[in-house]
Amino acid sequence: MFSYEIKQEESRALVTFEGDLDIDCTETVEDELIPALLHYKSVTINFDQVAFVDSSGMGLLLNLVQALRDEGIDVRIKEVREEVMEVFDLLQIPEILGQQTFVR
Repeated sequence: MFSYEIKQEESRALVTFEGDLDIDCTETVEDELIPALLHYKSVTINFDQVAFVDSSGMGLLLNLVQALRDEGIDVRIKEVREEVMEVFDLLQIPEILGQQTFVR
C-alpha cells in the first residue's frame, strides 16, 4: 500500500513516499498529491521507503515532476534505494529528468 507525508519548511516541501509506486497509487498522486504541492517553490521527494516501482509508477513519477516543473517548482528526488535506482538508470530516468534532479 502506498502513502505519502508532506513536511513543510517555509516555501519548501519534503514529501516522503512509502510503499510501492505502481498503478494502485495513480489516483492518490494525481488527485491529491500534485494539487497539494502546487503552492511550494521547491519539492524534495524522499524515496527511502519505496522498494518497488513498476512501469505505471515510472510514468506517474515523470508526470508528477513535469506537472510541478510546469508550475516553476524545483523538484529533487533523494534517497532512492539501489534496486530502484538500477531500474531508473536502465530506463534512463535520470537523463530524462536531468541528473541534477537526483540527490545521490
